[in-house]
Amino acid sequence: MKTITFLNSTKPDIFILLIFDTYYFGNINMSIPSIFEIKNADDFEAAALETFRHQYSTIDVYQRFCNYLNIKSETVKKVSEIPFLPIEFFKSHQLISEVNTTEKIFLSSGTTGSITSKHHVANIALYEESFLKGFELAYGAIQQYTILALLPAYLEREGSSLVYMVDTLIKKSKNSKSGFYLHNLTDLASTLIEQEKKGKKTILLGVSYALLDLIEMQKFQLKHTIVMETGGMKGRRKEMIKQELHKVLTAGFGVSKIHSEYGMTELLSQAYSIGKGIFNCPPWMQILTRDTEDPLTLIENKTGGINVIDLANYHSCSFIATQDLGKKFKDGSFEILGRFDSSDIRGCNLMVL
Repeated sequence: MKTITFLNSTKPDIFILLIFDTYYFGNINMSIPSIFEIKNADDFEAAALETFRHQYSTIDVYQRFCNYLNIKSETVKKVSEIPFLPIEFFKSHQLISEVNTTEKIFLSSGTTGSITSKHHVANIALYEESFLKGFELAYGAIQQYTILALLPAYLEREGSSLVYMVDTLIKKSKNSKSGFYLHNLTDLASTLIEQEKKGKKTILLGVSYALLDLIEMQKFQLKHTIVMETGGMKGRRKEMIKQELHKVLTAGFGVSKIHSEYGMTELLSQAYSIGKGIFNCPPWMQILTRDTEDPLTLIENKTGGINVIDLANYHSCSFIATQDLGKKFKDGSFEILGRFDSSDIRGCNLMVL
């Protein structure tokens, strides 16, 4: 087990700007990699390394983290050598490139009195392009669907990136039946039944506990609807393992499988599962797994901590060590098996002084 003491230091007055292929995003003319044109592993590797060098040179806290690990920008030659910043830094530091200013802040959910993550987004257009292209890669054109959102835990607070995404999907669907449902489960049930009778393709996206509330009120037999769960019980119900949750939901909605969305406040990209809890990333996102006892060591073919590379998060940090536990498969897909139990950071005692 490695212990890292992370100390504050004076921020350098000079930083280096790297020149990349022309691609306009952000609130200044900034050249960044064309991440949405990634076609293969070589493209991803090149874009990831360029992104790392940019973030190392323009995000002070990330550079200091790398330096304390004795890792310099010029010594990193492949993706597996890039350091992953513990996700907890989004709670204590403003993670945004020094060449940008914040356009929007997304906030994580949290219990009363807890410290929440803040994701400073330099350009909301980049987030929109990422989630729209990611959705269409997984499900096709948004206009073919009615989007029904059951996200009370998210709607009841400000700054949810998920609500922002779903609200945009609802608008892009250009369907008068698309919309949010807070606690009006009766109206939602009626809309679902109406959509089924008309044979309309529908996506019902909901937080787990609210979906359970809905099927306790009424059972369904849905043939034209995709049921997608996101998030957990949010303290409203006892937590369930995914297999048990999906078994209950498939029976209650009368569907053969439950879809899932994997994303978080600190990311600008999402992975989707079309069943059995197996997720696939868009080409500009990738999952790696780390040893649960040595967070600086990557592992393969067994359960480990989830590290996420999100190249859409270009103006913030694209290389994040999450608190999720999971397994990555040879084809790049992955499953989430749980979360670390106790402290914010396990296996790496990181003190921010």
